Amino acid sequence: MTSPDSGVPRLVIAAPSSGSGKTTVATGLMAALAGRGLAVSPHKVGPDYIDPGYHALATGRVGRNLDAYLCGPELVGPLFLHGARGCDIAVVEGVMGLYDGAAGEGELASTAQVAKLLRAPVVLVVDASSQSRSVAALVHGFVSWDPEVRIGGVILNKVASDRHEVLLREAVDSVGVPVLGVLRRAAPVETPSRHLGLVPVAERGSDAVEAVAAMGAQVADGCDLEALVRLARAAGPLPGGSAPWTPGPMPTHHPSRPVEKSPPRVAVAGGPAFTFSYAEHTELLAAAGAEVVTFDPLRDEELPDGTTGLVIGGGFPEVYAAELSANEPLRKSVAELALSGAPVAAECAGLLYLCRELDGLPMCGVLDASARMSERLTLGYRDAVAVSDSALAGAGTRMRGHEFHRTVVEPGAGAAPAWGMRAPERRVEGFVERGVHASYLHTHWAAEPGVARRFVERCRTS
Repeated sequence: MTSPDSGVPRLVIAAPSSGSGKTTVATGLMAALAGRGLAVSPHKVGPDYIDPGYHALATGRVGRNLDAYLCGPELVGPLFLHGARGCDIAVVEGVMGLYDGAAGEGELASTAQVAKLLRAPVVLVVDASSQSRSVAALVHGFVSWDPEVRIGGVILNKVASDRHEVLLREAVDSVGVPVLGVLRRAAPVETPSRHLGLVPVAERGSDAVEAVAAMGAQVADGCDLEALVRLARAAGPLPGGSAPWTPGPMPTHHPSRPVEKSPPRVAVAGGPAFTFSYAEHTELLAAAGAEVVTFDPLRDEELPDGTTGLVIGGGFPEVYAAELSANEPLRKSVAELALSGAPVAAECAGLLYLCRELDGLPMCGVLDASARMSERLTLGYRDAVAVSDSALAGAGTRMRGHEFHRTVVEPGAGAAPAWGMRAPERRVEGFVERGVHASYLHTHWAAEPGVARRFVERCRTS
């Protein structure tokens, strides 16, 4: 094991473009290394919630995101060290193509930027299915584009035959980059997709376990694991002064203060319908003094006893609308809590659940708004400012977020909107009513820890 001060051995798995196979390779590599007895720390570049679920299955550890747009470049290293504490090696799956980042923001939030911030070598996964010698030009271009990005090797994916492999290896050798793995063209590992990407782990049960095991076997058979570990150990030292991020000290009783009878109890929605959340959010709530309890809106008919605050993150309520609607006792319990003025934070899926209806099916009715599926995908980073004082943020608080949905809520904003979008377009969005803050915007609270502290304090006093 390596201490955080000397740097955790680490690799970034990237690709020239989406669809090249980096999720299969990254998840498979995590599983293969864990199968050899290594403690593997899993990470994902960008705001994606689904891939980290597969990473967690592969490693037995929480999958964590590294997003330089949502959290700022200065937090990438500390958040990485927080997740990798006590691990033997870390594997970071990239996003989109290696050099693709936030639109119009240069390298910001790209896999390349994160690799540079972590001083980590990059393994480029290349879909070789329709090329042979041309792969040399492709690899050469990616190697030479940014000298600060160290591409330490290539994994050739979808290789058709022994002869095809020989031609590809000769081409890549001419560039001076080692081939660290060759994966043959075969029936893809079963990872079904739908309107927002892969189907989350929580919905697939044993099928997801089998898929991750198959990825691990595929990578173990086709890749040089020893060479990949050596490359990971060659990562450069993290920038001076990097220390693990912390959610803050756990609350302790001060002698001059009265003993708190019981901590505020914050219920957090989970289960198959609400799978989108960042691990740091619950860590921040706990550090602020809350008792965090998870419940499943598909199964539980009441909120946990003693709930004083509610967090409903993202997910797929549109897929489970009938089941969510059928759980009338819980819908009433949520509405009663919200109407009492208790703090409620709802993001995206949570927003839909609080609406009057979703695709014509009754929801909680906390908000006088209706939601429906749409053909249009709304996707992208947002620069936002809080318009109204709420349980999460004071008016004027600036945060960066991400939207990712194929639904529409009408109206899109209440009398007291949650956010004013500064970029890429100016508009108001979301609802602040009583203790409720509901919005499409996904935010990462590590960028603004005061959000969690404010929410827990409101739970104490509401």
